[in-house]
Amino acid sequence: MCRRPVAARTVAAVLAALGDLVEDVVVQLDGSVHVASDTVARIVRRRGGSAANVVATAAALGHPARFLGQVGSDAIGSALVAELGDAGVDVRCVGRVGRTGTIVVLVDEFGERTMLTDRAACLELSDPDPSWLDGVSTLHVPLYSFTHSPLADTASTVIGWAHGLGIRVSIDVSSVTVIEQLGAGQVIRMLEDLRPSVVLANGDEGRALEIAGPVAGAITVVKHGADPVDVYAEQRSITVAVPPIVHVTDTTGAGDAFAAGFLMWGGIDVAAAVAAGSRAAAGLITSR
Repeated sequence: MCRRPVAARTVAAVLAALGDLVEDVVVQLDGSVHVASDTVARIVRRRGGSAANVVATAAALGHPARFLGQVGSDAIGSALVAELGDAGVDVRCVGRVGRTGTIVVLVDEFGERTMLTDRAACLELSDPDPSWLDGVSTLHVPLYSFTHSPLADTASTVIGWAHGLGIRVSIDVSSVTVIEQLGAGQVIRMLEDLRPSVVLANGDEGRALEIAGPVAGAITVVKHGADPVDVYAEQRSITVAVPPIVHVTDTTGAGDAFAAGFLMWGGIDVAAAVAAGSRAAAGLITSR
């Protein structure tokens, strides 16, 4: 599936993300939904998917990035892949089969979002190839990628290869719904088996997993929206303030942007990595 370039193997420090690329249908509400009647809304369509959001942000910030995933063999899939490629992301490893996924994102007047998901072809990613990891320094995988097979099997296989190559692995626990679906205990055991270097969560996800220290021995980052970020490492924990953002209208993808900024930071200063993640998230939110 992934076509190697003709030139010698790249040595660029590529950030790769494995997971979803979908069409987001974003419904922005000015107030409450009028059940069984009309509700005025602003509706926009755009590229979405947690893994795709991470690499798109990284590419926008000038970092080499690669998407590993699958879309449908339809016009929407072609448009999404083309847009991601135009944004500077390496899309040579994208599979094409079936029907492209869609997520309806309901955004309330406070900027909070609720998602209705139909992931379709994303879940069918199979037949991984070691070339997917050519030149990769960090592999990021949202927990969404472990809810269904064959995608889950593919993600586990690629993470195993990443460990063998000395590639840093990051996992975002993604969603309280996913945690409840899999079971909090099972998620913790899964993370222990996958041995990531970085685990990312928001406050709700952190509470669902009862995070109070490093998860599976990884640097564990728990975000709390506008409140300070908690970071747990093997020997210490720190709290890092988040710069204020005014006029928040849509937080969709903010956690993915944070992940990109955090993972792009090449130093060992965790507080600086959190600051970089916060800047990336703020840039996405305010650009809307």
